Amino acid sequence: MSLLQQPRYRRVLLKLSGEALVGDGAYGIDAGRIKEVAAQIGEVVGLGVQVATVVGAGNIFRGVAGSATGMDRATADYMGMVATVINAMALQDALEKVGVITRIQSAIHMQEVAEPYIRRRAIRHLEKDRVVIFAAGTGNPFFTTDTAAALRALEIGADAILMGKKKYDGVYDDDPETNPEAVLIPRLTHREALERGLKVMDSTALSLCMDNCLPILVFNMGVPSNISLAIRGELVGTVVSCEADGGAD
Repeated sequence: MSLLQQPRYRRVLLKLSGEALVGDGAYGIDAGRIKEVAAQIGEVVGLGVQVATVVGAGNIFRGVAGSATGMDRATADYMGMVATVINAMALQDALEKVGVITRIQSAIHMQEVAEPYIRRRAIRHLEKDRVVIFAAGTGNPFFTTDTAAALRALEIGADAILMGKKKYDGVYDDDPETNPEAVLIPRLTHREALERGLKVMDSTALSLCMDNCLPILVFNMGVPSNISLAIRGELVGTVVSCEADGGAD
């Protein structure tokens, strides 16, 4: 492997939104889409990178949406956590079909389908080149899977968080859903993202990354090569770091 192909990051946490598993549908899990995601993760594992993942559940149930309809917020959030386990099991199945050994660790005990979350065990799995899928968020209501991703990334000593988006190429200066003139920002700091209210991840998760100088790479999961390119340090979306000129080359 040439120097240009060498991975920049040794251990990463990949945060996938639930919507990234939908494909062209409105909800649920698209078999073809999850196979594509599994193939991309398998390619990264093949580069010798240790990969952990956190999957959201917006394709099945979103706690905030449930709360908005009058449901108790804590109950709605627990339902969302259970939904992430469904996504984790689907991703595990797809990964193992392409030859990637995986373990699911759940913050809510579900011993029939997942291990309990144990930090040292998760690190040991990674050292054995297994992909670890962290499910059920932090195990607490009122915290998003973004916060779970930041927390788990720090706990396992990840070098970066990779944020895979369903259709957008990175972080924009405005909401591209409502403003077609929104401009992609290739590099910015955590503080700039917080102060400008940019949609990187929720403010709790972003503050946690800022306090610990953990880089965040935001890119479009719809481009098959983007994960491996980001791992190699190429700028394929937006790099959020402690210094605006840090991150990928």
